[in-house]
Amino acid sequence: MFQSSSLCSADLGAGPTAAARSLSLRGSWRIRSGNGSLELPGRVPGCVHSALFQRGLIQDPYYRFNDLKYRWISLDNWTYSKKFQIPFNISKWQKVNLIFEGVDTVAKILLNSVPIGKTDNMFKRYSFDITTVVRNVNSLELRFQSPVLYAAQRSKAHTSYWVPPDCPPPVQKGQCHVNFIRKEQSSFSWDWGPSFPTQGIWKDVRIEAYNICHLNFFTFSPIYDNHTQGWNLEIESSFDVVSPKPISGQVIVAIPKLQTQQTYSIELQPGERIVELFVKINKNATVETWWPHGHGNQTGYNMTVLFKLDGGLSIEKSAKVYFRTVELIEESIEGSQGLSFYFKINGLPIFLKGSNWIPADSFQDRVTSDLLRLLLQSAVDANMNTLRVWGGGIYEQDEFYRLCDELGIMVWQDFMFACALYPTDQGFLDSVRTEVAHQRDKTRPFIISSPTNGAESIEEGWLSANPYDKNFGDVHFYDYSNDCWNWKIFPKARFVSEYGYQSWPSFSTLEKVSSENDWSYNSEFSLHRQHHAGGNNEMLLQIGFHFKLPKNTDPLQTFKDTIYLTQVMQAQCVKIETEFYRRSRSEIVDGKGHTMGALYWQLNDIWQGPSWASLEYGGKWKMLHYFARHFFAPLLPVGFEDQDAFFIYGVSDLHSDCKATLTVRVHTWNSLEPLCSSETERFVMEAGKAVLLYKEQVPALLGRCGNCTRQSCVVSFYLSTDNQLVSPTNHHFLSSLNETVGLQKAHITANISQQGDTFVFDLETSAVAPFVWLDVGSIPGRFSDNGFLMTEKTRTILFYPWKPTSKSELEQSFHVTSLTDTY
Repeated sequence: MFQSSSLCSADLGAGPTAAARSLSLRGSWRIRSGNGSLELPGRVPGCVHSALFQRGLIQDPYYRFNDLKYRWISLDNWTYSKKFQIPFNISKWQKVNLIFEGVDTVAKILLNSVPIGKTDNMFKRYSFDITTVVRNVNSLELRFQSPVLYAAQRSKAHTSYWVPPDCPPPVQKGQCHVNFIRKEQSSFSWDWGPSFPTQGIWKDVRIEAYNICHLNFFTFSPIYDNHTQGWNLEIESSFDVVSPKPISGQVIVAIPKLQTQQTYSIELQPGERIVELFVKINKNATVETWWPHGHGNQTGYNMTVLFKLDGGLSIEKSAKVYFRTVELIEESIEGSQGLSFYFKINGLPIFLKGSNWIPADSFQDRVTSDLLRLLLQSAVDANMNTLRVWGGGIYEQDEFYRLCDELGIMVWQDFMFACALYPTDQGFLDSVRTEVAHQRDKTRPFIISSPTNGAESIEEGWLSANPYDKNFGDVHFYDYSNDCWNWKIFPKARFVSEYGYQSWPSFSTLEKVSSENDWSYNSEFSLHRQHHAGGNNEMLLQIGFHFKLPKNTDPLQTFKDTIYLTQVMQAQCVKIETEFYRRSRSEIVDGKGHTMGALYWQLNDIWQGPSWASLEYGGKWKMLHYFARHFFAPLLPVGFEDQDAFFIYGVSDLHSDCKATLTVRVHTWNSLEPLCSSETERFVMEAGKAVLLYKEQVPALLGRCGNCTRQSCVVSFYLSTDNQLVSPTNHHFLSSLNETVGLQKAHITANISQQGDTFVFDLETSAVAPFVWLDVGSIPGRFSDNGFLMTEKTRTILFYPWKPTSKSELEQSFHVTSLTDTY
């Protein structure tokens, strides 16, 4: 949705009353506590916690146990106030509005001591008519109520039926009754984040004054007409007409690059009015469609919409238009019960590869455009094409969606409800109705929840008997007790929109918010930071299935080694699970399959602690994110075992068939030379398919490679094509890594050099090294690859810094770890 600000203008001949004026109230405000004992300056957009931190009145809220220490902030009732002068003659305007794009959350608003309205929904835009109250010099106050106390009051007043859950699990150290307040649900705590129920003005605030009429907002939707085989554009504009008489005029819509310009006559009656326009795109123009990342370009077209109205009044809006079609396909599948669940973009079935997005910070004023670009660029750099904006967070800022358009990221947008029932009293429903109308684009496919049985859920009266039915819709799947290397535990579902395993962030990330006493796996800090019941032990359990637990005599090194192993475990678990989903896209086995989406939980972190994320707080890549870059590659060989047979599937997201060759190599753990190598005959890799390429009994494979056992050897394999497109090199472990024979302690060195803005790490190893992890501490940036299996003596890796750095800084910070370093 595109909001207008001061969009009205007029030529001088129209007189001084024809223009609109806008005054931003962003910037410096005053904040005071409930009893007035504390008063300080604060920024808008912003929140109380940020203001207190910026003034040095509190430490970093994320430091150690400060989420508990600073509970008093959320329990107080704070007031925001601002004195301001109107820089134009206020008496010459027919209508003056005070606009809040986002208030967090429950507040009474007074202008010049006169109550003008209330807010109770963080996700709504509020507009208050202040025409009769505003003066040349004004005082504005927002008297906030503690969201924690408000939620408790609303829950207590709701006596007709129980609305669970009352409180989060104790391990989350959270606040209760979050489902009674229309606020970021995770701000009261979650299993990956802290409880910081903020108060403040979190989005834009401004005064708008106008005569005759005002454009409140306009939206547009590209529509493809299959009958005429042409593109159209539906534009909807909302006006506030304050003129006592109807206003006539013209609308000119122009998209120059598509040789499209159309003019419409309109008449606006007094009051709130909607103008709908239907624009036919010139059929002689070639419309380039927007494609998800990895499938084509993200072409957009500049459009201007100019309203030329009576009295010389002119209103202009510009926007970028992207043309694409989106279809959710739910239809019967041969050989299977149930329905498909996949998306066609521009008529092409697309396998959705990606993750789930949570708020990037507990304090939204910290979420800058640069941070969003860093996180979203990291998603596409890992070959993702989709992010699900999870329903316990926020509807993201406009910049988030603009960047997704630019980068080719499809957005699965949740409404902001999560893991709870909600009250259905009229006031709550009215608030939600306004919120939903404000947030939704009406052309999108819509499902009732996630997970859901899709169309079947509707057939079942909107409440599924079995919401985890693998024959319909999307599925969430978590299993921390069974061995994640066993692909048979995973659901062969139509679409998997949540799944994952936890890990700890790197030591350099934790170090910033902890002290020396905290640096052990079972410290009070480590237990406090873990908000998922039994999470720390579940990670050790999964590690123990296949790896040796570290036993270094130095407690700090043991902690660092354990962190490393949690990342190894997480990366390997999610790799095996994701590869299972990708190879299931083209097959039905026992009625199950045709999996067409894998969105792991979760992309990003909200603070420095253990979680399911592949990006640490601040954007540093965990090992999982490097693995994702491989397991989401457009062309991928996937290896797995079943009943002592080794299979390799080829998975293609390409739009056209390609001729390819599969190379399979066997290495011993004690040699940097491959033991044997074989190459298939050239075959046709079908576009958009997953097909079996190779099958061999493991004893036969080992037998033809000489002195090889499951414990002494490892298999690697890759695809190469005519036009030199090469898949990532994948590998398959024939035994657990704690059972290997011949694996030696690897001595790995790096020679660092600079080429332009990029740094080159020339690595050399003395032995085969699994899970080689290159780390440069807190220097921001990412490597071209990491966490890899090094089976050759030398390898070159690039480092892409996100901020200027130097060779000497990198040499000082550089540390390399491989699996045997933890023994």
